[in-house]
Amino acid sequence: MASGQEARVTAAVLIIGDEILSGRTRDTNLGDIAAYLGVHGVDVAEARTVPDVIEVIVEALNALRSRYDYVITTGGIGPTHDDITADAVAAAFGVELYEHPDILQMMQAKYELTPARRRMARVPEGGELVINPVNGPPGFTIGNVFVLAGVPQIMRGMLQDVGHRLKGGAVTQSRTVRVEGSGEGVIAAPLEAVARAHPEMSLGSYPFFEPGRFGSNLVLRGRDPAEIAAAVGELIAALKAAGIADVAEIEA
Repeated sequence: MASGQEARVTAAVLIIGDEILSGRTRDTNLGDIAAYLGVHGVDVAEARTVPDVIEVIVEALNALRSRYDYVITTGGIGPTHDDITADAVAAAFGVELYEHPDILQMMQAKYELTPARRRMARVPEGGELVINPVNGPPGFTIGNVFVLAGVPQIMRGMLQDVGHRLKGGAVTQSRTVRVEGSGEGVIAAPLEAVARAHPEMSLGSYPFFEPGRFGSNLVLRGRDPAEIAAAVGELIAALKAAGIADVAEIEA
């Protein structure tokens, strides 16, 4: 777990659903969650995708919530038999589920409360609601776990009620150095030297291939603006010393 105001605060994303693993549905939630949490100074450090199997969800959830400051789950909170995320979360925390009166009242005002719809009112004991401003019942949070919908539009709406509950660390910043006309084989040594000199930072190479041109975008990420600026200067100097002429920082 992270500690201290400037310490790294981490999160894991647990994507739940057979439809993701089968390829029938393409996940877009991970990118949205990572971008949203990054603004709040929380780094997504791990992501897992698991099937609609309660034992697997419980095992993954317990592993992730003990390792990271926060866990965001998506999927499995609808009205059908395979929507078992609430059951799994309750089992992981060792508590019972109950029908939340606020959710029941909210749904009753819109439509008939069928047994299937009542499933969406179930919340673990000790949980708090996460507002759903888009459509349907809310999500919930318990401990360091936030349980959100799988439908991207609804998930993004629920995220807006998550940020203010997080203890954020220093926000990660990034700068990009673009190299044209040289492959990663030439770039590797200078990049590694700068990475070794700045172990607290993340340095990555992302090749691009465009008509008539190729190269790499070298992305430097860290929390200390002064260190990032110094590393950018060192990287450009190291690349030029390696004989790479077409190199410059660009707006990411």
